[in-house]
Amino acid sequence: MLLGKIVRLPSVKGRIGEELVGKMTLNKLDRKQYAVFHDLYLPRPDGKGTAQIDHVVVSPFGIFVIETKNMAGWIFGDERSRQWTQSIYGKKTRFQNPLHQNAMHLNALSKFLGLPRERFHNLVFFVGDAKLKTKLPPQVATAGFLALIRNHQEQCLPAETVFRVNQTLEALLSQTDKRRTKREHVANLSGFS
Repeated sequence: MLLGKIVRLPSVKGRIGEELVGKMTLNKLDRKQYAVFHDLYLPRPDGKGTAQIDHVVVSPFGIFVIETKNMAGWIFGDERSRQWTQSIYGKKTRFQNPLHQNAMHLNALSKFLGLPRERFHNLVFFVGDAKLKTKLPPQVATAGFLALIRNHQEQCLPAETVFRVNQTLEALLSQTDKRRTKREHVANLSGFS
């Protein structure tokens, strides 16, 4: 019973969803074309704390910034709304629009890497039993996630830029004290609710 309660905690559910996308889905991408990075912490573009990015995929076809949501029930929202709604067993819960949340992540990464925003793709992937009940843009999915990435076939980054970005993100990961950074990130989140 205790294990069941722990697994339902939002932070644990989120981590499980990120692991599922990272290990079970993104690892199926061709390593010759795509480099995958998980759990990146960057300075926010407004300078107020950090942004935590679930997954980044670097390729000649652009840089994919991926927000993962591990949710169940019906999900209502649209591209422009500040908040979306989860309805499960008649209980409604509001949460930040993941497209907006991920747009901030994308902006942080664009600024950090010194690359124009047009080279990035904002993707949101719901794992779990979520049913999207409103029409959403194609970059929001509950299935076919790899196809969303592979459908981008127009080269927009030269090989030298892909190499530089990969080196920069590898260095960021190796230099980040994840425990301390995560603690600080969570502490800062309370000011942005």
